[in-house]
Amino acid sequence: MTDPQIALAMLGIFMLCVFLGFPIAFTLMAIGIAFGYYAYFDASRMWRAFDRLGEDASWFESTRLWIEGFYNNRIFDLFINQTYTVISNEVLTAIPLFLFMGYVVERANIVDKLFGTLAVATRNVPGSLGVAALITCALFATATGIVGAVVTLMGLLALPQMLKMRYNHSFATGIICAGGTLGILIPPSIMLIVYAASSGVSIVRLYAAALLPGLVLVSLYLVYIVTRAILNPKLAPKPTLEEVPKVPLGPLLWMLATSFLPLAVLILSVLGSILFGLATPTEAASIGAMGGLLLAIAYRAMTFDRLRESVYLTVRTTAMVCWLFVGSYTFSAVFSYLGGEHVIAEFVKGLDLTPIQFLIIAQLIIFLLGWPLEWSEIIIIFVPIFLPLLPLFGIDPLFFGVLVALNLQTSFLTPPMAMSAYYLKGVAPPHIKLTEIFSGVLPYCGMVLIAMVIMYVYPQIVFSLPDAFYGAQ
Repeated sequence: MTDPQIALAMLGIFMLCVFLGFPIAFTLMAIGIAFGYYAYFDASRMWRAFDRLGEDASWFESTRLWIEGFYNNRIFDLFINQTYTVISNEVLTAIPLFLFMGYVVERANIVDKLFGTLAVATRNVPGSLGVAALITCALFATATGIVGAVVTLMGLLALPQMLKMRYNHSFATGIICAGGTLGILIPPSIMLIVYAASSGVSIVRLYAAALLPGLVLVSLYLVYIVTRAILNPKLAPKPTLEEVPKVPLGPLLWMLATSFLPLAVLILSVLGSILFGLATPTEAASIGAMGGLLLAIAYRAMTFDRLRESVYLTVRTTAMVCWLFVGSYTFSAVFSYLGGEHVIAEFVKGLDLTPIQFLIIAQLIIFLLGWPLEWSEIIIIFVPIFLPLLPLFGIDPLFFGVLVALNLQTSFLTPPMAMSAYYLKGVAPPHIKLTEIFSGVLPYCGMVLIAMVIMYVYPQIVFSLPDAFYGAQ
């Protein structure tokens, strides 16, 4: 077998291991080191240690020299260097800080007050509870970026209220599942940080580029909810005064000031400090982490146990992302050294695709990968395979990154592996069927596709803010 064929076999073995359920990060490291040993094998380096082995050497000295000879391979140097590269990456430093902010906010009892206030404020809007739930999801998802946490908490908080007010099961569950995924796209998104680290795109420009597409997607969701509620009022009956009381303007403004405003100020201060160049993403994430702590203290929700749990979850998630990067960098380096990327590039060139055909194929592959894999694995492992191909079709990696972030919304919403549906089913009342949740989330996949088409037809939605803030590239 030639080296490129071995590289393709390496990729095939990895995919097989993924579908068999092996841990992704350690599978990447193991396969990368195993094939890298072959790729970087140098007999002279291996036998250099054995040349010092004398006839009268002890068993211990012989064993030591054999081990030294075995490990005298550049793959181990590569693995150590890649680990150090990940640990010292300044962009990735923002991840644990944003995670910590999200976990603290999740435990600060802000969301229940926010949802109650928005339910009162939107009571005269068709599908008012659905609108309130989606806005709450969008704010909470933006603050945390953790899909499972948002869907689970909103499933415990908003879903019982909507069911109590006779909302259609599919309609209510679809809103929560779709709203919970918005943190993948809307800054300050952890997914965008990971993409920036993988692609070399400026995270500041990426945040600016993703802001308008995120707002477009939220707007499409809101239009869908209100339109469905108008066309079929039985899906979302208007609440009675007993269910959602009418509050005078003054008290309502106070409710908004004590529930909606603090979280909005926290998010805007973090995002604004990044976009206007007042702070780096890491510095802004530090501000956000401190702000989350202050909010939790102000709401009298911070205890030592909650703080310890937030720290533990932050460390666990950060470690998972970092080890994925180490494994991916090692795997990618060996795959490229063996000629795998060149084979893929030549194959794609031979297809004679137009840019839009390439985008459709790439997004379809990412969409399918979203069924068995988490977004972090897709971004760290598979997106780098497409990045070297972008210059061939004149596609800006900034545009491609936002398109991928939009696409990954569907990976959480598309049956049979719609993870947001399973998160919600885990906390929903027993009479809510999984098929009803699946039925509720499918229209939102259509909204995502519409947003992707809008992005392609009007690319300035992506480029206008980065160009306005930082100049055209």
